Amino acid sequence: MENPYEGPALGGEEVTENRYTMQDLLERIQASEEEIKTHLETIHACQIDGYWRVLDFDYEMKLLGHVTQLVDSESWSFNKVCLETSLEELAPLEPKEMIEHCLNSYGKRYTENDKIFYALHEDKVCRGTALLLLHNAVKFNLREFQEVWQQSVPEGMSTRLDQLKSVALVDRTSRPETICLLRVEDLPEDTQERFNHLFSLREKWTEDDITPYIQDLCGEKQTTGALLTKYARSSMQNGIKVFNSRRLVAT
Repeated sequence: MENPYEGPALGGEEVTENRYTMQDLLERIQASEEEIKTHLETIHACQIDGYWRVLDFDYEMKLLGHVTQLVDSESWSFNKVCLETSLEELAPLEPKEMIEHCLNSYGKRYTENDKIFYALHEDKVCRGTALLLLHNAVKFNLREFQEVWQQSVPEGMSTRLDQLKSVALVDRTSRPETICLLRVEDLPEDTQERFNHLFSLREKWTEDDITPYIQDLCGEKQTTGALLTKYARSSMQNGIKVFNSRRLVAT
């Protein structure tokens, strides 16, 4: 995140600081090369000129938009996206290796009759599209958001709120109901700070709502239930168990 890749530099000038080769990462991170590679894949990192880079959010979404628009304009099934045609059609817009990287990030590669195709991953594409829609809005009317979201994904894909666990938060108590962006990776890494932050956003949480935001804090043998017992207090509200802070939270 120190130097996200924003696409080919105009005029060829690009900041070269804070770029890491695999060797740099191995020297800094206590993990095997395989573990690092797996995580780089999870965060959609890409090797560019020998350096591992994460893509700038807007740039990654731009690539995804090109791919999904092509799928719609060619009336392809999202399970059968031809690599060769995609590269030909989109080459005037973006470097071929970035289009292929986007297909690798959001789809599963397979070969049929010596041609390479991708089956786009429904949940990943729907999630990416939702992030783009929520990115510029503080809060979105939930019903309106769901309509726009469904219209924005390729034909045949189904959007579902459970695709947005750990990236968006629905408020069922407000009228009308709303949804806003809340990504687990943007939250504090320290457990106490994380709980303080969550309780500053919302006084009472249901277990379903809070679990995606604390799951990554669990140790190997720890459960989210144990974390909640330690860092929150529970009470019943309208027959539903809710959790609030054990300490006074400064709003």
